[in-house]
Amino acid sequence: MIKVLIVDDHTSVREAFKAMFEKKDDFCVVGESANANDCVLLCERLNPDIVLLDVCTEGYSSGLVATENIKQNFKDIKVVVMSGFDEISYSPRAKEAGADAFVYKSKSMTFFIDTIRKVLNGEKYFPEPKTIPLPKGETPFTEREMQILRLICKHKSRGEIASELYISENTVKYHIGNLLSKTGCSSVAQLAIIMISSGYINPLY
Repeated sequence: MIKVLIVDDHTSVREAFKAMFEKKDDFCVVGESANANDCVLLCERLNPDIVLLDVCTEGYSSGLVATENIKQNFKDIKVVVMSGFDEISYSPRAKEAGADAFVYKSKSMTFFIDTIRKVLNGEKYFPEPKTIPLPKGETPFTEREMQILRLICKHKSRGEIASELYISENTVKYHIGNLLSKTGCSSVAQLAIIMISSGYINPLY
């Protein structure tokens, strides 16, 4: 039996996945939680083969952080990260954290099962990366610009951004200038408001 741990803060979502797995002869749900911070302890106790893990969970606990912790402590456990938000950085960040796949919740249950089976067979799945639409002629944001943009949306100051990314404040200022130029925004505040209100960046996770 393939042992599954489900981590999602919505009871209805956990129940839907449990119902799906119960219809399969080779799957068994060994545990569930609403909080990603429980993952390491649950993996230690339940020894699942795969963790189905939401990015945004109870108490603002991050499934991306939990993914990294799982992979650091349990090399053989597969992790499929999922999200109902169309946030453009989740998939690449899940991949960077060591996840085996990233799936948007808008996908069908059949797609989830197929992806899980592929992951258990050693395959990876990550959707095509999304980009923030920019005015015609502007180049997409670089990886560094995206890092700075996420921190801007978390209301970090230039000094705090520089400290977190181990770069100088002048370098931060240079990248912010590029962000404003590419988007046509007149201020950092306007940039943050547009990114958050458009759903491109979720500052809480």
